[in-house]
Amino acid sequence: MWQPDKNGLNQILQLLKESQNPDTNSQRAVQQKLEELNKFPDFNNYLIFILTQWTTEDEATRSLSGLILKSNIRAHFKNFPQEIKNFITNECIKNIGDKSPLIRATIGILITTIGCKDNNLLNEILQKLCSLLDSKSSLEVEGAFSALQKLCEDCAEILDKDTSENNCLNFMIPKFLQYFKHENPKIRAHAVACVNQFIISRTQVLSHNFNLFLENLFSLATDNDIEVQKHLCRALVMLIEVRIDRLIPYLGNMIEYMLIRTQDNEETLSQEACEFWLSIAEQPMCKEILTPYISRLVPVLVSRMKYSEIDIILLKGDTEEDHMVPDKDEDIKPRFHKSKWHQTDLPRPVQPLLNGDKNNGCKENLDSNEQDESLKEVDEDEDEDDDDDDTLTDWNLRKCSAAALDVLANVFKDEILPSLLPILKETFFSSDWIVKESGVLALGAIAEGCFIGISDHLPDLIPYLINCLSDKKTLIRSITCWTLCRYSNWIINQPHEKYLKPLITELLKLVLDSNKRVQEAACSAFATLEEEACTELVPYLDFIISTLVFAFNKYQQKNLLILYDAIGTLADSVGNHLNKPEYINMLMPPLIAKWNTIPDDSKDLFPLLECLSSIATALNMGFLQYAEPVYKRCLSLIQQNLELAIKSGSSNEIEPPDKDFMIVALDLLSGIAEGLGDKIETLVSNTNTIQLLGQCMKDPMPEVRQSSFALLGDFAKSCFHLVKPNINEIMSILSQNLSPENISVCNNATWAIGELAMKLGSDMSLYIPYVLPPLVEIIKKPNVTKTLLENTAITIGRLGLVSPQEVAPSLPQFIKPWCTSLRNIRDNDEKDSAFRGICALIFINPQGISNEFIYFCDAIASWINPQPDLKEMFVKILSEFKNQFGEEIWKTFSDQFPVPLKERLTLFYGI
Repeated sequence: MWQPDKNGLNQILQLLKESQNPDTNSQRAVQQKLEELNKFPDFNNYLIFILTQWTTEDEATRSLSGLILKSNIRAHFKNFPQEIKNFITNECIKNIGDKSPLIRATIGILITTIGCKDNNLLNEILQKLCSLLDSKSSLEVEGAFSALQKLCEDCAEILDKDTSENNCLNFMIPKFLQYFKHENPKIRAHAVACVNQFIISRTQVLSHNFNLFLENLFSLATDNDIEVQKHLCRALVMLIEVRIDRLIPYLGNMIEYMLIRTQDNEETLSQEACEFWLSIAEQPMCKEILTPYISRLVPVLVSRMKYSEIDIILLKGDTEEDHMVPDKDEDIKPRFHKSKWHQTDLPRPVQPLLNGDKNNGCKENLDSNEQDESLKEVDEDEDEDDDDDDTLTDWNLRKCSAAALDVLANVFKDEILPSLLPILKETFFSSDWIVKESGVLALGAIAEGCFIGISDHLPDLIPYLINCLSDKKTLIRSITCWTLCRYSNWIINQPHEKYLKPLITELLKLVLDSNKRVQEAACSAFATLEEEACTELVPYLDFIISTLVFAFNKYQQKNLLILYDAIGTLADSVGNHLNKPEYINMLMPPLIAKWNTIPDDSKDLFPLLECLSSIATALNMGFLQYAEPVYKRCLSLIQQNLELAIKSGSSNEIEPPDKDFMIVALDLLSGIAEGLGDKIETLVSNTNTIQLLGQCMKDPMPEVRQSSFALLGDFAKSCFHLVKPNINEIMSILSQNLSPENISVCNNATWAIGELAMKLGSDMSLYIPYVLPPLVEIIKKPNVTKTLLENTAITIGRLGLVSPQEVAPSLPQFIKPWCTSLRNIRDNDEKDSAFRGICALIFINPQGISNEFIYFCDAIASWINPQPDLKEMFVKILSEFKNQFGEEIWKTFSDQFPVPLKERLTLFYGI
């Protein structure tokens, strides 16, 4: 058996002592020595020996030895000699019952790390640990179960994938179920926690033992141990998600149990129970199940939405003025840029003229606020904290309760108001500010689900909330900002003097509040208001801009990032109304000052560049005086990134670049191109822009290509002759990116092809064989996102406009989905060019739409005001088909049209 050398042991012990010295230089020296020692395989034997055998040493040093060993295992385990692997593993198993909880926990971490690194050892480890569950030593049993729990958590997927008869789960899960009734509460808790890891995946062996699992699980309902109750609640939440069909006979008792546990004084247990309501709200039968309980549940949820004492301490709820206190780095969340996504104008909410089904693309109704699934992919991190304004704390009982009320309001709609309104009235007038604050949060939580019913009360509630913006308590001011922004759509559609103007005034006051939390909430709420109000804000622009600019001098680093977003959103919302000398002179100096102080490698550049992109687009020629230095720095960021990528590819010592810097620079160039139009030509022609863009379009990272294609499309519109010399290579690259598996890249490539086609004209015919077939496949493909379908339809139409002879034979393949994709888009230039292209194809190949003529009729009826010559084309096509069919057949055919469709065709086209 291996034994340590005494001198070597003392040296390593001394090194472990030195590593606990907080001095940076000392730690760096220790780290270097540790790396040198890693060259000797039995160094790891010393580490496990100190952890498990050297009991005269203090626990902190022993545990540290184990944690260093864990790092070595993670980095180098595959290179360990087998005898050392076995020695470490056996020492861990033998000492799993160490009397020190810290050492037991460290050994458990080591065992888990080994098991996840070596599947062969994993099975052996699991079997040995399970055999230790029968030990007479309670410490051994606890240590073994603790390690098993960690292994089940970290290796559940590996164990689930094993379909062999020797799968450890075949003996583990039945054994765990036996321990649900163990006399030791720690053992009961570990047993339930282990089994819980296999609920969501519907592990087969658990399904075979499901009745026994439920029986043993329900027997814990009266257990007095908090940890057991937490794991029980987690089990029931997961079972609701995946096996509600098996729970129907027990749902009444489960709901009663969860109502009790949600009110438990132990907040962590109450939070676990509260998750149940979120889970059940996702089930189709939620309303049927919860209707008898909703009047009891709503008050419980509201009661759990109050800040706890520890919350208030952590959030410094009584701190008023802290705006002069610099932010700590750990308080600032990482910022990730979202690549530019080209989409058509938001669709008009129109009623369909055809009764469509899922296959033909006609919708029974259309919500203009519908968020495309593809945009969810792009913006998946956008709504990190939409339950309230608490960005400094993790998920907690208050947030969970608010989220539960939110989702239940969306299920029950106004039916929960009779239970809720009396509670809200009581909380609003409470003398306890914590209670009052929870009521304001509850009102915000129901904004979406109960909007119709609560609207009758908003004429009184909105002034009350606006008044709360002046409350002396910072946490009331901040939550009120969030709640008011949830009702911004209603406010905008009311008399501005009574609601919108006071709200703008009070929110902007809070943008300059002396409390950083309130600043953040107000700035975020104002950005939401900007999105809703758009040009309704134009009369207030002077006040808005002067306030936001003043905030530059008041905000610390974290809130500056939110301020950039508010300014960028303002530019997106009011557009060229911002292009006035007085506004430009206010806005640009502080932005350029920040631009000049942020280094190239700081992620603080992301929100600033995003903001400048929106401003460049909004200001149009007003941005020209600032364009050159901004443009050249963007090119520099792109070039640095590309060069670093090449270097890192050829050397393991150089870290790969963060390509977000390249993406955000590409998107700002796109904003400048969109704003300046053909005035960008000088900047493009005097630099290596096109060469860099060509490299970016071939980048392996999809987000880089996505932004590259957006910029390419903008250049096609503004300086096509600079792009044209590379058109063969460009078209080849674009055609290779027409795959809907990567929605965002495909979407922007499709749009860019359409823009290039409009500039190439008849020369586009050379590329039709490469780009048309994949576009037709996309538009015919089921379950493709709406925005991609719309862009694909527009591009196909444009191809038909410039190359009708080449596209016309394919008309029957795409005309039906083409029509249904474009019927809900607002009248605009893109739609105009696409319909002209389809008309050109129909004149060449009229038989191509004969089987789907009704869909063409429905599509042209969606126009509000087509250009006169386009309207003439529609009339000509309709007339020719009427003549072709003959009066009698036409009448029979047109009688099949829905009444609204016939009325619109008659009204607009005289047919």
